[in-house]
Parts: sequence; C-alpha cells; structure tokens
Amino acid sequence: MTTAARTAVVDLCRGLVARSLVVGTAGNVSVRDGDRIAVSPSAVDYAELTPDAVGVHALDGTPLDAPLRPTSELALHVLLHARDGARDGEVVLHTHAPASTALSTVVDEVPPTHYYAAFFGGAVRVAPYATFGTPELASHVLAAMRDRSAALMANHGAVLVAPAVAGALDRAAYLEYVCDVALRALGTGLPLRVLDAAEIDRVRSALDGHGQVPPRT
Repeated sequence: MTTAARTAVVDLCRGLVARSLVVGTAGNVSVRDGDRIAVSPSAVDYAELTPDAVGVHALDGTPLDAPLRPTSELALHVLLHARDGARDGEVVLHTHAPASTALSTVVDEVPPTHYYAAFFGGAVRVAPYATFGTPELASHVLAAMRDRSAALMANHGAVLVAPAVAGALDRAAYLEYVCDVALRALGTGLPLRVLDAAEIDRVRSALDGHGQVPPRT
C-alpha cells in the first residue's frame, strides 16, 4: 500500500471536519489502491490521525497492516470497493452532516430538486435503517446505491463513492447541498418541482469533464 493512499485518508478525514460534514470522530473514509484499501481507524481524533495509523486491508476486509481497530463500517467499505464496476483509486466517504442526516429520517429518496443530483445518478435513495457497523446496514446501502454513487442511511447519515481523491470532498459537499435544498423545499409544504430522468441524464453529460485548470504564470 502506498503511503499516498494512507495520507489521502488522513487528509480526507480532516477535510470532512473542516467542512462540517462530520462531528467528533464520526464518519469514515477509505481509498482503494489496487487490490487493497486504506481505511480510517475507529474512534481516533482526526486532528491526531497519522498515515501510519490508517489500516490497510484486502478487498475482503482481511487486515494486512492495521495497527488500530478499523472503522465499525469496514463491511460497508469492503462491499462498495468490491462491487461490480468498482475502480482503482475510488474513495468511499461516510458523513454525518446535518441536512443529509435530517432528510434520512423523513424520506425514502431525495427528490432531484436541483440538477446537482446528476452527480449521483439521480434521486438519492435512503437505505433502510440497521444498526451501525452491521452486515445488514452494509447490504442495505449497497442495494440503495445500485446505479447510483451515493445513498443516505436512514436515521444515520450519508455515504458516497467518488472516482478519485481529487474532488472527493467537493462531491461530499455537493451531496450535502442537494440534501439541504430538498430539506428546505420540503419544509415549505408546497409542491416540489423536480427534474425528470431525461434532464438528469443531460446534466450528467454536461458535467462530465466540467471544470478548468487556470494557466500557470
């Protein structure tokens, strides 16, 4: 396992805190590197987390170099990194942000009220509740993420798969934004104006490759 993957886990964990997407030691992060994954440990203050404390596991969850107990959601990370279509370099982020967590208590899916839903394949489903850290929860989330890259976990939080370390935190912020917009819209009690699947597909195509890098001077 490269030091880069373990370092990325540390940076992503701290980034989740900085963006108020987790509280305390909640949430967890993993990065796939070939046939291994680097996974954040359980209940470690992210400010104190160092790359050598990040565990390295095989794709079936077997510890290879894990000095500390892994996150309680290891089973979830393993399932997502080993799912059909999973790719090397992908990042799994589990957050406990306010809007997504609140929304997970009142809806079965997040209505696509904003075109950023296209980042995640459309309406974000809410996986049925199961106790944290259980195989049942991991299974529910995997099913909810069929043809999607994000899901909410009922009465718990959110999880997403980002294609690479670069941009992963932004993708988590977009998910929280989509949830916040939907939550506020639902709070009005007025009928929602949602985007249909055809528009989501058009936006997804437009967003592919979106963004520019300024020239160096």
